[in-house]
Amino acid sequence: MAQTRGDGVPGSGATHGIRGEGRRSALGALWLFAGILAAWPAVEVVRTHALGAWFGEGGALRGEGALYDDGTFTGTPFQAFLLKPLTEVPELAVGVVWALGTLLGLAALCALTARALPAAVSRRTRLLAPPLAVILVAVTVPVRDTPLLAVAGLLPVLLAVAGWLYSSRRVGPVLVGLAAALQPAVLLFVPLLWLRGRRRAAFAAAGTFAAATAVAWVFLPVDSWAYWIRNTPGEEGRSLHGVLLRLGLTGPGEIALAVAMAVVVAVLALRRAVRYAGEGQLLLAAAVTGCAGIAVAPVTWPYQQLWVLAAVVGRVGRRSQDRLVWPVFVVLAMTLRGSVLAPEIDVLSFFGENAVLIAALLAACAVPFLPRDHALWERPESAGPFSRPNLLLELLLIRVGYWIYSYVRGLAPDGRDLAEEHGRQIIAAERALHIDIEHWINDMTAASDWLGASMDFYYATFHFLVPLTLLAWMYVTRPARYRTYRAALGFTTLFGLAGFWAYPLAPPRLMPGLGYIDTKNGPQNFDDPDFGALTGVANQYAAMPSLHVGWSLWCALVIWRLAPYRRLRLLGFLYPLATTMVIMGTANHYLLDAVGGAAVAAAGFLAARALNRAIALTRLDRPQPEETDREAVGPAIGKETSRLRS
Repeated sequence: MAQTRGDGVPGSGATHGIRGEGRRSALGALWLFAGILAAWPAVEVVRTHALGAWFGEGGALRGEGALYDDGTFTGTPFQAFLLKPLTEVPELAVGVVWALGTLLGLAALCALTARALPAAVSRRTRLLAPPLAVILVAVTVPVRDTPLLAVAGLLPVLLAVAGWLYSSRRVGPVLVGLAAALQPAVLLFVPLLWLRGRRRAAFAAAGTFAAATAVAWVFLPVDSWAYWIRNTPGEEGRSLHGVLLRLGLTGPGEIALAVAMAVVVAVLALRRAVRYAGEGQLLLAAAVTGCAGIAVAPVTWPYQQLWVLAAVVGRVGRRSQDRLVWPVFVVLAMTLRGSVLAPEIDVLSFFGENAVLIAALLAACAVPFLPRDHALWERPESAGPFSRPNLLLELLLIRVGYWIYSYVRGLAPDGRDLAEEHGRQIIAAERALHIDIEHWINDMTAASDWLGASMDFYYATFHFLVPLTLLAWMYVTRPARYRTYRAALGFTTLFGLAGFWAYPLAPPRLMPGLGYIDTKNGPQNFDDPDFGALTGVANQYAAMPSLHVGWSLWCALVIWRLAPYRRLRLLGFLYPLATTMVIMGTANHYLLDAVGGAAVAAAGFLAARALNRAIALTRLDRPQPEETDREAVGPAIGKETSRLRS
């Protein structure tokens, strides 16, 4: 007998069962992936015998009074006191304990933060949040770069968050005090408890910190003296003090400036944290306080920056698409290198190198997180397809997208023999078609200094300048078209990357013995496989298809669609034609590469069109607000009318 729903529609129960099984399988696969990522730091520690630096023969924890001499150990003396007994345990057993501690710490922290969310969430969110949180923490730079210190960074955060959330219980302040003994910046939670009116909890947390620190002084007096009194934080710190040192400021003036900035940040952060805690956003209050601790501490190590991730729970922005800017920035700052977020230019590289500290300062002092009772907290303003995308989010995605493009292009196969064999295939095909005109154009370009210099400038500059200018113009004047054509450009680039992988090709200037002239880099040393001035920057065998032509054709098609005058639309196609001449004149591409570029541009527009159709169909499948309101409100109105009539 066929299964039916309550309304008599047959088969819906079976469909629901199939969907349920698919969701369970997807959730299981997600947890498996999260487990693999979370286990990697622990496995890496065991595989590389990294624990030997602490627990092995001559390790930091085995020496007397040498704990901080070589910079191997960066924890507090209390942490060393807790870890000292493990020096008597075989290193392999310590590695197993360390691995389990890493996994349990990640799972406990993610479960705790998921339960501390300030609003009720759907069942799907409750199921997906823990594995996604584990994945996010596992791929952060601090955990990736310092697997040995993963537990050292996770445990204080876990203890502080648990102690703050359960500060009304006796164990809560004790956990906060222990966290501060492991990571002194957590001491900011003591004034937070005081300002929240929980003075007994504040005294208990401070007392626990003092007792734990005193125990370390009793058993490790030399190391405690070195940590608290003798050692001076250096430029490697990730706090405000470390930044000032890296900027060249030293002496009493630098110390006074660092202290003044720390006081301002702490006061602003604590005021904000108290307000958020009063609204019921306890996790956000903890994140703001932890981020302030990162900034004001005398020294902050990378593994102590995990507090910044907790700040993604704050909601910012009026429109739905604005809500993505802050979490995207935080995730990118925590998972990517500084050189990815900002170009390697003297002025901008500073912001990239200190992206996590900047995120911490913004979370502590500046980001206008919405209050819990704000009308837009639950339901932001809807951003339709004709609205202008968020500019900050667009800039972030463009920058990261270009880095991904450069990275994937650099990973494409670049074997010289295969690339040159493909080059000979292209030349043979062009000769058979009687379109091998690259040599003639390249000789003509190289014979004229001004023509060669002009084409080199064109090749290096227009490729980025023209598409970015068109994107900026569409963003301001045609936001709906901007979304569509941005997607087309993205698909064009994606298809181009696929071509680089599928068909590595040596450009004419890198084909030996054929007489092509590299107008930019000069003669090549063919005895060195890594010849060429740009080989260390980009994969020189990523020539098929030519994205110079693909992007220029994208520009021409955009102008054709949007230009108000027919002559201007026709003039737009001069750009890809000129680009085709330039790529051959500089010996960077063959004519068939230009054909490949045109093909990926056309495929990019078709893919963007298909994506738009899919999005439109999805919107049509959704219940219309008017129909939903009528279905929900209609019966209620009918009952109320009957009651009034009677």
